[in-house]
Amino acid sequence: MSKDKALPAFGRWSQHVSSTVWQWAVAVAVLLVAVLAVPAGADAQKLIQIAGTNRTSNLLVPIGKSQDIRTGTTFTNITVGNPDIADVNPLTDHTLSILGKKIGTTRVSVYAADKSLIGIFDVEVTYDVARLTNELRRRFPGSRITASSVNGRVMLSGEVTDAQMLDQAVTIARQFGPDIINAVSVMSPQQVLLEVRFVEISRNAGRELGFQWNRFGGNSITNIGNRTNTLPVTPATEAAAGVLSGTSPFGFMIARFVTGGASTDMAINALEQQGVARTLAEPNLVALSGDTASFLAGGEYPIPVSGTLGQISVDYKKYGVGLAFTPTVLSHGLINLKIEPEVSQIDDTHSVDIANGISVPALIVRRASTTVELRDGQSFAIGGLLQNTGRNQVQQLPWAGSVPVLGTLLSSKSYQKNETDLVIIVTPHLVRPARPGEPLKTPADRAVPPNDVDFFLLGKNEVPRPASPATPQEALFAAAATRPETGHMLDMPPRGTDVTTH
Repeated sequence: MSKDKALPAFGRWSQHVSSTVWQWAVAVAVLLVAVLAVPAGADAQKLIQIAGTNRTSNLLVPIGKSQDIRTGTTFTNITVGNPDIADVNPLTDHTLSILGKKIGTTRVSVYAADKSLIGIFDVEVTYDVARLTNELRRRFPGSRITASSVNGRVMLSGEVTDAQMLDQAVTIARQFGPDIINAVSVMSPQQVLLEVRFVEISRNAGRELGFQWNRFGGNSITNIGNRTNTLPVTPATEAAAGVLSGTSPFGFMIARFVTGGASTDMAINALEQQGVARTLAEPNLVALSGDTASFLAGGEYPIPVSGTLGQISVDYKKYGVGLAFTPTVLSHGLINLKIEPEVSQIDDTHSVDIANGISVPALIVRRASTTVELRDGQSFAIGGLLQNTGRNQVQQLPWAGSVPVLGTLLSSKSYQKNETDLVIIVTPHLVRPARPGEPLKTPADRAVPPNDVDFFLLGKNEVPRPASPATPQEALFAAAATRPETGHMLDMPPRGTDVTTH
């Protein structure tokens, strides 16, 4: 009996288990069908719902893509502020789709059948910043660069490890939008010290030989040269003898021959010169990676500029040794350098005369522009900036001056040659600022002003600075011993000797 009664109970339990399993199977099947029915990329498509009191929403729509919106109330009418920016298509009486067509902003309003307002959407059509962010994170793993939209422009924000990564990120972002707002900061900004040496060698050489003949007597006067008959020797006579450069002659000879009441004067002028000039400038500049630093060691000369109503204003032109460079620290300590050195000087021989007797000099300029990549401490040289000029000048008596040997006595000749060679040596270094509280030395730290005994009796303009005391007690005794003897009565106490606060 007990066995027979137990069979129906077991059957009911089996039927319950079968029903439960069947319900779970149906649920799993429905879930699989729903998953398979979702198209690829639907996880990025968010359905925005407007219901209750939440009637206003700001909506970002990528250009060329759509965004679906669901309302809690049935709508019958839709208005678009600017159809050229966004297009709205109703899908059902509760769902609509907004398509971004053009970069800009517009407003979409949704109304019910009784003309009551259901919702307002402030739509901003932007570039696809979500795709840009994914692309940046894929190309630069570990970086924290994000892209967002600001009034129709793409803004990059976050942090990068170096300037090279930042430059590449901006280049990629320009493929999504032309106007990029760069708000990315470099995690470890690098500073570059550029050591530059300008070495200029200028050589010149020249020879000059001139003759002057003057004959007086009888019924004629004869001059061969510059028609100067002044004797004895005067500056005009020396110039007439044929130093064409106008330089004072190193050798000068004059002779007079008297025959039959007529006198003949002969002046010989000779000059040979050689010179070497060496110019050296060593500017050092520090610039942040990606920024431009400039340097000028020279001056400015005034240039008159014509204004309105006949007025003349003054402008200034720079000259001297100039340098502008832009460093970019790349990965693995590589430094990209864009350098533009320039050396210029005033050239009075090619001045320009303007009105009212005003003359403006010209400039001799040697300028270079190049881009190189170096490591910390490596050097490169810019050479080949060679300038070579030569000049030959002859003044002679026509026909007779062309006769060999004899023509030399009837002519004045000048030869001049100038050579200028400029070499620029550049060495970059990666540097860091000094630690807080670390003193920085200057050339003035090595010496202190003299006291009256040192200056008036010993004739010293400065004296070596004493060694710094190690403890406050030593500073107290050092201050008492050296303060009266350092500097004159208007000088302040030397730095580090004021111990009144101890």
